[in-house]
Amino acid sequence: MRNNYQTIKGYAQSEIIIQKSRFITYIQRAETEDEAQDFINSIKQKHKDANHNCSAYIIGEHDHIQKANDDGEPSGTAGVPMLEVLKKRSLKDTVVVVTRYFGGIKLGGGGLIRAYSKATTEGIEAAGEVECQLHHLMKISIDYTWLGKVENEIRNSVYPLKDIAYADLVEIYVYTKAEDELKFLEWVTEITNGQAKIDIVEKVFLEFDVV
Repeated sequence: MRNNYQTIKGYAQSEIIIQKSRFITYIQRAETEDEAQDFINSIKQKHKDANHNCSAYIIGEHDHIQKANDDGEPSGTAGVPMLEVLKKRSLKDTVVVVTRYFGGIKLGGGGLIRAYSKATTEGIEAAGEVECQLHHLMKISIDYTWLGKVENEIRNSVYPLKDIAYADLVEIYVYTKAEDELKFLEWVTEITNGQAKIDIVEKVFLEFDVV
């Protein structure tokens, strides 16, 4: 299971004009090829009257699903440049569609490659990027006499506090990076003098903005 990867924050749209042609970019997350194809088809349906609806997507832990479609543009001038932008930005689980309304001026092969690359980059910038980091949600069960100290230590630590539940024992839910789990266990054991019961509740990805 991957620990960290980059993707876009979510759906976004942007538009640029190049030599009187409109290039409208739509970008979205997609974790499966079906999701990517559904998104592409929805844009094609929306822009039935467009000259081209070119697309690209990259999906999977090892980028094992990669597709590019020129949708009538000269071969290799649209979909592949779009896919290359996604790869150069190290984005995963991302689908992008660039809709073109022809403005009457031919751009040539190089011009098309630059146009579709720029349109894709603009879409990514509009969406924003995040790094997804694998975390373990840990449950710390302690006696109430430890609550004040442990809560204070956690709030002043690097470990994000999710919740505190008050039952027979206090249950404190905290996130730790997967690779820091052992260090976290040792830290909690130390600050509680070994009086805490610590369990892994689930594994989740937390998202952090990429500046």
